[in-house]
Amino acid sequence: MFVYLSKKIAIPNGVKLRSVAWNAEQGWIACGGDNGLLKVLKLELDRNTTTSNLSMNQTLDGHEGSISVVGWNEQYRKLTSSDQNGLIIVWMLHKGMWFEEMINNRNRSVVKDLCWTADGQQICIVYEDGAVIVGSVDGNRKWGKELKSAGKALQLTHVQWSPDAKMILFGTNSGEVHRYDASSGNCVAKLLCHCIEDSPGVKLCGLEWFASGEPVYDNPHPTLVICYENGRCQLMKNESDDKPILIDTGMRATKVKWNCQGLVLAIGGTQTTTLPAGDKKEVSMVQFYNTHGQHLRTLKVPGSSIASISWEGNGLRLALAVDSFIYFANVRPDYKWGYFNKTIVYAFLKPGKVDHTIIFWNAKTSEKNVKHVRKLMHIATGGDNCVLIRKDDTSGQHILILCNAIGSPIDSKYVDFEPISVAMTNTHVVVTSEDVVYIWQYRSVTTKEDIFDPQAANARRKEGKEKVFHIEDLNLDSEFTFKRSPVTADLICTCCISNKFVLVGRESGTVHTYKLPDIKLVDRFIMSCRPQTMELNCTSTVMSVIDIIGMLTFYTLPKEENWSESHAKQAELMPFERKDVWDMKWAGDNEELFAMMEKTRMYIFRGLDPEEPILSSANICAFDNLKIKAVVLDDIMTEPEHPQKDCVISFETKSLRDTRKLLKTTIKDAYDFIEKNPHPRLWSLLAEKALEQLNFVVAEKAFVKCKDYQGIQFVKRLKHLEKDKTKQQAEIAAYFGHFDDAERLYRDIDRKDLAAELRMRLGDWFKVVQLVQEGGLDDVHIQEAWDNIGDYYADRQKWAKAVQYYSQAKNYEKLVEYYHILEDYQSMRKLIDLLPEGNSLLIELGRKFSSVGLANEAVNSFLKADKVKLAVDACIELNQWSRAVQLAEKYNLPEISSYLAKYANHLVEKQETTQAIALYQKAEYHAEAAKLLAQLAQDAGKTDKPLWAKKCYVLAAIAIDKYKKKTLGSATSGNMVDALLSADKATATDKALDNAWKGAEAYHFYLLAQQQLVEHQNVERAMVTAMRLTEYDDILDEVSLYSLIALTAYLNKSYSLCSKAFIRLETIEARGNKRSELDGPHVEDEDIFHSIDSKGSNVLSAVGAMTRRIVGGNKSNSAYTFDFEMTESKYQDLAIKIFTRHPPSDEPPTIPCWKCKSDTKEWYSSCQTCGVTFNVCVISGRTIQSDTGSSEHRIEVCKRCRHKMYRSEMIAKRWRHCFLCHAPLNTD
Repeated sequence: MFVYLSKKIAIPNGVKLRSVAWNAEQGWIACGGDNGLLKVLKLELDRNTTTSNLSMNQTLDGHEGSISVVGWNEQYRKLTSSDQNGLIIVWMLHKGMWFEEMINNRNRSVVKDLCWTADGQQICIVYEDGAVIVGSVDGNRKWGKELKSAGKALQLTHVQWSPDAKMILFGTNSGEVHRYDASSGNCVAKLLCHCIEDSPGVKLCGLEWFASGEPVYDNPHPTLVICYENGRCQLMKNESDDKPILIDTGMRATKVKWNCQGLVLAIGGTQTTTLPAGDKKEVSMVQFYNTHGQHLRTLKVPGSSIASISWEGNGLRLALAVDSFIYFANVRPDYKWGYFNKTIVYAFLKPGKVDHTIIFWNAKTSEKNVKHVRKLMHIATGGDNCVLIRKDDTSGQHILILCNAIGSPIDSKYVDFEPISVAMTNTHVVVTSEDVVYIWQYRSVTTKEDIFDPQAANARRKEGKEKVFHIEDLNLDSEFTFKRSPVTADLICTCCISNKFVLVGRESGTVHTYKLPDIKLVDRFIMSCRPQTMELNCTSTVMSVIDIIGMLTFYTLPKEENWSESHAKQAELMPFERKDVWDMKWAGDNEELFAMMEKTRMYIFRGLDPEEPILSSANICAFDNLKIKAVVLDDIMTEPEHPQKDCVISFETKSLRDTRKLLKTTIKDAYDFIEKNPHPRLWSLLAEKALEQLNFVVAEKAFVKCKDYQGIQFVKRLKHLEKDKTKQQAEIAAYFGHFDDAERLYRDIDRKDLAAELRMRLGDWFKVVQLVQEGGLDDVHIQEAWDNIGDYYADRQKWAKAVQYYSQAKNYEKLVEYYHILEDYQSMRKLIDLLPEGNSLLIELGRKFSSVGLANEAVNSFLKADKVKLAVDACIELNQWSRAVQLAEKYNLPEISSYLAKYANHLVEKQETTQAIALYQKAEYHAEAAKLLAQLAQDAGKTDKPLWAKKCYVLAAIAIDKYKKKTLGSATSGNMVDALLSADKATATDKALDNAWKGAEAYHFYLLAQQQLVEHQNVERAMVTAMRLTEYDDILDEVSLYSLIALTAYLNKSYSLCSKAFIRLETIEARGNKRSELDGPHVEDEDIFHSIDSKGSNVLSAVGAMTRRIVGGNKSNSAYTFDFEMTESKYQDLAIKIFTRHPPSDEPPTIPCWKCKSDTKEWYSSCQTCGVTFNVCVISGRTIQSDTGSSEHRIEVCKRCRHKMYRSEMIAKRWRHCFLCHAPLNTD
């Protein structure tokens, strides 16, 4: 940072000042002094002249004694003042004037200090005798007490609130700092002051606690400072910080003050210096430190002693009360910023945050890109890139991040030292610590090598991409080796770089010169100052130096024949010297031009001769083509997240301004002036003016002077058009970018074709369309114009606009792309008809349709492109197997069946059989689907899932019916036999498919028998239905089947049938067919039958228990463990117990045959006498007594499964679907 005195205000009558306070919000300055002097001032800054003028100067009357303390309550716009007599006055603003609001006079002691809380709600006043008063903003006292220590009253000198207003710190005359609770006034602890451990009893001169707005214990930087008169102070993050930062200023301190951002600390005091004559003199000064305790700058101030210090709200100025004067000092902060590639990059810290916010702001387009970087240390710019340097918390190293103009990282490097200075060009970055130099030749584009790969990094080092060495190393080899030398006493303080040299400056004034690109030490010379910043001109012949006191000097670099790397010689100082300089920039195209900032003025020099100064406080960005671009960073930093374009300012040099004036008079005078002050920019202006006047001789000379070969050729071309002056003028206007004027001139001579060609060269296709429509060019060009306009909108992602123009240009390739982006599939469908057959775009169109699941459109596109294989692949990808099979059959692609089979087998292996079935169904491979369904049904039967088994058998039967219908439906009379044989062959391999509906019937009647037994309690019907199951013993489990018959027969008292069922069960057991475990309660069969026979009651519970055994569970889905395995002996024992009581001598029930009237058992499938087949009602299990039914018993036939049922049963059960296959029935 740089600080300089800018203004001085004298107090009338030489009254000595004792206190000054600057209101950070409204800008008022209150100053108090002897004899009751109290003034309120206000400085208004003129942005045009950068000067400050007093807009308020009011003297406040009310005090008689010397003013000791003044303080602002910024939130409530109140001023508090106190004098040596103990009188306290609170002032308020009313109609632009300050008036007394409250008065308090204790008349017992002197007020030593007062302080408002950060929110302005409370005030704490301390008196010299130890009395403390805490009050509110409305004047009410909250509490008051006299502070004592060891029974003695404390002599208080300072007071500070904590940022959260929960604590109060009191400073005493003996240098102690006590912490008290703000709400109760009780003492909490005494702070440890490490800075005076070796010298106790030193008086306290300052106590400041900055309110950052963050929680007290979350502050990343120190906010509390305790300063003593011996010049020692400590910086603490909070009152309990046991590792404070200690500072020794080396002077007698009087005042200390944080700036309003809490980032810079100003310590005022005096220092004794010895004059050359040997006399000693007291010098007043202000020292500035950052939050790390690093010394930033020292400002010497006229006068005997600094009584008070106060900062302006933005931290750019501070007021100093010295004797009877108020001195104002301007502060130029060390902003982290840079300018490159039309981009201003700057960093700032938000209050209480550790991460720096970095803004990449394009000053031309106002585009912003934001990055957040932790522990940012430096920013440097050069060429089209910038480098950010930050500390890595993990490794302790420092990272160099190379970024482009939008903040995107391009490359990075790690260094093992702490950088203190950095400089950059478009090819190299130089970074120095106090004793180490690191030079990196970077690549401006991203490399394929992994920058974090050590081997790749070593490879690049061997190529000479980077080098690090100690400042004392004189012989630098090409290898990347670095051996740390002993610590040097002459430390590095700055560096600079050009395309030819790297210059490293040391504190002694010695400068080392290293030649690029081989990085060799070629020279050393000595300056007579300690450099702060250095910079080389564009030819690397002169070096500018700004030293630590702001003195600008110039040194001529030794020529090559005078280089000496072993002995440092005195540098050649040029006869030039300027004070209070804080910024300087060489012109990029002239070795003699440079601009500098001196206080609030900008000076432009040609050689060593200055032009008239320009009032400005802007930072210089660039100096090229006699124009300076600068940015007012002070204004930007007030709202850094919202930079304004008016913060970027351009200045022209005097020669450029004078040339413009002369060109308005005569060309000859301008030519003579430019010859005396030559510059390519001036010759270009002269050439432009000469061409406007059609003075080709002067124009050609001017182009020769500025070495513009293109301009020379342009003049020669114009000479060939000397017969057409208007056309010459149009060409000249177009050459200098005045395109509207050129078009107007072409129109005047009725050459719209030339105007259209001009607009085509410019890419102004909207104008081209307009000119073509007016008759400028043919239709081919207008189609090109439509196409380019479409590109214009497409580049800006305005797809809807773009397709309108692509349609007019008939650019089908772009239409396919952008219709797909717009998801306008209707328009994409129309393109299929517009594109000719075999067009390659049809393939792309088909792929886009396929990507969004539009199978039909994709197939149509591929077929029109004559790509049948792609069409089939699209169907397979979209799971449209039916269409894929149709295409394969139509175009003789046999591999579709193998694809389908492989995929289905893959699904089955993954136990996704249902998906395989769905796959076959979509492909209309019904036979294969039926086989899988039949397998599922069989598996379900084995796992006691009868309902699921029935469903699978029904679906399998339906699939077989579809297969037969498809096979026979496509057969002709000539190949009908082949079709029948093919259908039989497909089902013959699986007996479950040979009679597809048989399995469904088996499980249907099995479930129906149990429903009749349990739900309807119709034992007779349940027995008949169970007996029908004997025809399905090849499908159903025999043990479950005959157990059900035995149970229903026993309950129906048909003991002969029950006996036969037991015989069959014993036979099954004899064959070794054992039934697997079923889920159900453990109930012994003999217990069931015994309970029924003995009690004759509780039939329902017994039936339920037995049914649960057979079905394998109960309706409530309770969990049971039932062992249903019975040995042959158990069946015999149970049969003996039953049939000894109930002999099996009864006759089973019979019904008459509807045809021959002979008696037959109801569960028989045909008459044993006449052989007629009986149909069964699938609803009730009853035998249907007629082929067609009667008026009383009308029969319904399911059109799907062809099974019959009584209509009366349907009506009774309100059933509208087939009871077997659930197909809807016509019930009209």
